[in-house]
Amino acid sequence: MNFDIRIETTVKDAFENAKNLVMRLPDLTKDFFKYSIIGYIIEAKSLKDSFIYAKYWALIWGNIFKFVGKLLFKRGPTGIIRELRRYPWILQLLGVTKLLRRITHGRKGIYLESTGLLIHSITVTLVEKLEEVFYQPELLLISEDLVPPEIATAMGLKVWLVEAMGILLPFLNPEAALNFIDEAENAGMNPDSCSFVKSAVGMVIKEQMPKGSALVSSNMPCDAGMTSYSYIQKKFDVPIYRVDVPYHFYNERAEKLFVEDLKGMIAFLEEHTPGRIDWTKLREICETRNRMMEIEGELWDMMQARPAPLASEAVWLSHLWHFYMFPGHKAGIQLFKRLVELAQVNLTAKIPAVENEKYRAVLWNPPFPHFVDIFNQVERAHGITLIMDSMSYNRHEPIDTSTPETMLNGLARIIMQGPMVRHTRGPAENYLDDIFRCYKQFDLDMVWIANHVGCKSGQAMNGILREKCREMKIPLLILDYDLVDPRIVSHGGMMSQVDDFMENVMKNKQPLAVAH
Repeated sequence: MNFDIRIETTVKDAFENAKNLVMRLPDLTKDFFKYSIIGYIIEAKSLKDSFIYAKYWALIWGNIFKFVGKLLFKRGPTGIIRELRRYPWILQLLGVTKLLRRITHGRKGIYLESTGLLIHSITVTLVEKLEEVFYQPELLLISEDLVPPEIATAMGLKVWLVEAMGILLPFLNPEAALNFIDEAENAGMNPDSCSFVKSAVGMVIKEQMPKGSALVSSNMPCDAGMTSYSYIQKKFDVPIYRVDVPYHFYNERAEKLFVEDLKGMIAFLEEHTPGRIDWTKLREICETRNRMMEIEGELWDMMQARPAPLASEAVWLSHLWHFYMFPGHKAGIQLFKRLVELAQVNLTAKIPAVENEKYRAVLWNPPFPHFVDIFNQVERAHGITLIMDSMSYNRHEPIDTSTPETMLNGLARIIMQGPMVRHTRGPAENYLDDIFRCYKQFDLDMVWIANHVGCKSGQAMNGILREKCREMKIPLLILDYDLVDPRIVSHGGMMSQVDDFMENVMKNKQPLAVAH
């Protein structure tokens, strides 16, 4: 009797699932064509733009197929299944061309090409990183994202940044981090704490994070991020080294103290990993980083022109990916060289990246990983061009590569003065002054604050910033959102905040297009 009931229930569930699938077919088909290359070609009004998009679509998938083919050759079908069971989030990476489609919607010519070029560069370097995880696990070092990997890389180690997928996966799928967030909360993490931190901890709890021979973290950027590594270290059961950035770091004494801290980290890594410091290799990495920064500076100079020759992801995502995750990698130089070439063509021909540029904005605080295409939407809806963001904006000097000591001095300053460090530590001026310096340098029309509701220290600055902006007559949008959890503030809710701001503050009552 019970057996018959179970069969009946199973058949009923299967029927309902099939029925739901059939009912969703029109939407699924529409979604497929919307985000497919066929959908782009049908929508595109230019044969040239179709060729540009198709070229990068093919290059991206070529890299993916090459990665899968190599994995199949080395591990076989059983090995692939084993890796997918361990890291099921890898399947999310197949949505990279869907991301390309979302953020290139409505873009043309060189602006379209700059976006395709960037997403391809991200794909190439990410495949390289995944191959390190699969094929060289004995050299793997697990590191916090705010501890730059130059030193460990110069030691011959392969660095996996704990928070990397917490940023990238929501780019590809807005809901990708939700299971990890819920897992961390179920394990006892405060629901009000930063979702970004919870997503990393959740991946560790679910054992979907690579495990290296050692762990490096820091006291940055906040208490939630810092304390999470106590759990991560306990779960991994590996030795940990925590670099300690002084609270007041704009002075010679702090630099000397932190250089000694970095020397302690090197000694720790040489004791607990196969890595050995190679100062010649570190010099090469630092010189490549210097060159990448020099080329990016050329791009920034061109971005001061109105209208801007490039914008948005070509500026902020190129910096986020290559300066934080792959500093000193030759792919970064290749990308920024090409971006400068593309920007120069538009600048010479006086062609704007955003066709209808009316307003120029800076985004302060981390961007919106689960709604990365918001910048594309506001371009088309309101003529807003994102010129710069706080994660990119810096005033670092090139690293002096003449001696090991000078290289450590340069890296110490970069770590201590990183955007998530100098903007959240020390006096309020560390946070405020760069905003107004950036506003003047790039001839901006407004300031956007990405008001992550899980970041209590950041919210504390909003009152001071409001008063300063009122005094200086700078339009200020404090945009409420959650860093990687779209359940807190929906995409529609975020766009409504933008629309209200544009109507009530900027007096731009009629959007240029219905973009959302």
